[in-house]
This record gives sequence, structure tokens and C-alpha cells, in this order.
Amino acid sequence: MPLITQLFTVLLFTCLSFAARGEKLRIVTEPWAPYVYEENGKALGLDYETTAIVFKRLGIEVEWQFLPWKRCLSMLETGQADGALDIFHSDERDATLLYPSEPLSEVEFVMFYANERPHPFRTLEDLKGLTIGTSPGYLYSPDFRESPLFIREPAPTHEANFGKLVRGRIDLLITDRRVGQHLLDELNIRDKISENPTVISQQSQFLAVRRNAGMDLLVQRFGAELKRFKREPAYAELSARYGAAPKTGTTAVAREKTVEQQESGAQ
Repeated sequence: MPLITQLFTVLLFTCLSFAARGEKLRIVTEPWAPYVYEENGKALGLDYETTAIVFKRLGIEVEWQFLPWKRCLSMLETGQADGALDIFHSDERDATLLYPSEPLSEVEFVMFYANERPHPFRTLEDLKGLTIGTSPGYLYSPDFRESPLFIREPAPTHEANFGKLVRGRIDLLITDRRVGQHLLDELNIRDKISENPTVISQQSQFLAVRRNAGMDLLVQRFGAELKRFKREPAYAELSARYGAAPKTGTTAVAREKTVEQQESGAQ
């Protein structure tokens, strides 16, 4: 049997095995609008809808669970989940997870400020003496996390962080650009809060699956189909609906030093 035929045969059996056992691919994720979230009991978001379309084309049914990030990682480690949506790549995870060659989306972490209390900056040194709102469940780059120049103050939710910024309890907050812009509209505070254009860091988000039999071929097919879909007008429309913006060309403060979802879940 030719090698290519063998590969597709293994992939076919991998996909069919879920259906044969009456099972679905179990994917966990943490709500993070506009990439993935729930609204009135319906799952939405750029990365969620993209992933759902790709899996439908591959003929694979998926069981979704929306949970805190720490719980998502725990389920991956114990085998209670087959994969995670919108996870960042790290060398440590390569031993247990498989990543497609094509990312789902690119995130840019920026600062937001209150219009009444602007704090313009270009480098982290310009943040000296300020209090920066951070989000639970994320591990920031070492230069940001360990800097003695400013205070990092976590909030239980992104919404709470923006509330603290409006009330002047923090000077700035850091979050992904699309997430921040989404919340400005959701919280109706666009007239009170603005985005600083300086990019603190950038990172790709993936769908990753556990290293099980046949999953490597599934990941290859997923990556290939994802890349194909992203070239279609349907993806451009989907991306525009969820706030995609042209590249600004702004130089990142720490381009290669990522902001990564935190495995420990410490706040």
C-alpha cells in the first residue's frame, strides 16, 4: 500500500473512531471575547467559529466546554479533554501537545488608559510609579512581570479591570487589543477609555490536541484546512465582524517576549 494511502487510512480511522464509539472530540477553552465566548447560551467568536467550520469540513463532531483556564489545562493533563482552543505555544507543552502549522489568530497586547488621566509611553521605563491592571490566568513576559518600576494589580475579570480604570483605581491596564476594543463597546465606555498604540507583545493562538494515536495526522489536516479557509472571502467577513484591523506597523516593546496564559492560575 503506498505511503500516502496508509496515511489517509490512519486519519480516516482516527476520525471514524470517535463516531464509532459515540464520542466527540472534547475541546476546552476559556471565554475570551471576541475570540471565543458564549452569548445567550450560544457559542460565538472568531476562533470558535473558525474552528467549528474547519472541524465540520473534516467531518469531526466536537463537544465544547467553557471553563477557567486553569481547569482547561488540568483537563488536558489528565486526559479529560482532547484539546484546547486558543492556547499559546510553548516549548514545555511540546512533549504533551500537538500544534497545527497554521495559527488561528494573532493577539497584540496593548495598554488602555482613562481619557481623563492619560499616561503616554513608549517603553516600560516610562511606566515608572504607575499601577497597571492585569488579568488573572495569564503569565506576562519576564521584563513586564519582574520590573520593579511599576505595580501590577490583578482583577478577577476583564470587566472589573476596566471598571477600576474608569474609577481611577489603576493608571493603565494591559490586555489584547481586540478584547479591549470589544469591551469598550460592551461596557459602553468608549468615550471614557482609549488604547495606547504601543504593542507590548505579540503571540499566536492555536488549537492544540493531546499526543494520542492518530492525532498528528488530524492536526496536519486541521492546519491545512484552516489555511485554506483563511484564504476564502468567508473568513475575511468573519474576521471583520470580530474587529480585525490592518497592521499598524507599531514596534512592540518586547516583540519576542510573550504574554502567555498562566498554567498555575495564580492571580
